Amino acid sequence: MFNLIIFGAPGSGKGTQSERLVERYGLHHISTGELLRSHIAQGTPLGKVADGFISHGNLIPDELMLDILAEELDSHSDAAGVIFDGFPRTIPQAEALRGLLAGRGSKVHAVVGLEVPEDELMTRLVKRGAESGRSDDNPETIAKRLEVYHRQTQPLKQFYTEETTFHPINGIGSVDDIFKSITLVVDPLKDAAE
Repeated sequence: MFNLIIFGAPGSGKGTQSERLVERYGLHHISTGELLRSHIAQGTPLGKVADGFISHGNLIPDELMLDILAEELDSHSDAAGVIFDGFPRTIPQAEALRGLLAGRGSKVHAVVGLEVPEDELMTRLVKRGAESGRSDDNPETIAKRLEVYHRQTQPLKQFYTEETTFHPINGIGSVDDIFKSITLVVDPLKDAAE
């Protein structure tokens, strides 16, 4: 099983590139954001708890996310691999993910980091909020999400540089050009993992 983390700030293009990676490699896409939004939309108990965190731009508690991920991995145990989008966001989550995958005889094979300047992230997120109506894509919440990202999530770059193979990718340019840069990194790593 080939496991890939797509890493980057909110608005860096993780979801867009994940869709293309799923098409190319046949991996199962696990977007913690989509999983949580689904729970919120369905009004599940988990969704109600999660909504309180997300609507204020805060991260979901680790225990909650790990339970969701374990359930999702178990329901797709026959997949060729997984793209993790939006998880992990902290070093403790990365360590917990390592344990979760090790318990299934696997590991993180690659981390692709989409690097986008903050002014471009703000522009993208404000535009996305206007187009989608997502309540967490307003300027105040965006600023808070980016601050949380820089404080809590950015240290993962160093963690994965030391732990596995972190590959920075320029997240500015056309969707096709960015995807080509990603595949130049992922193709040989996926081949080596098989």
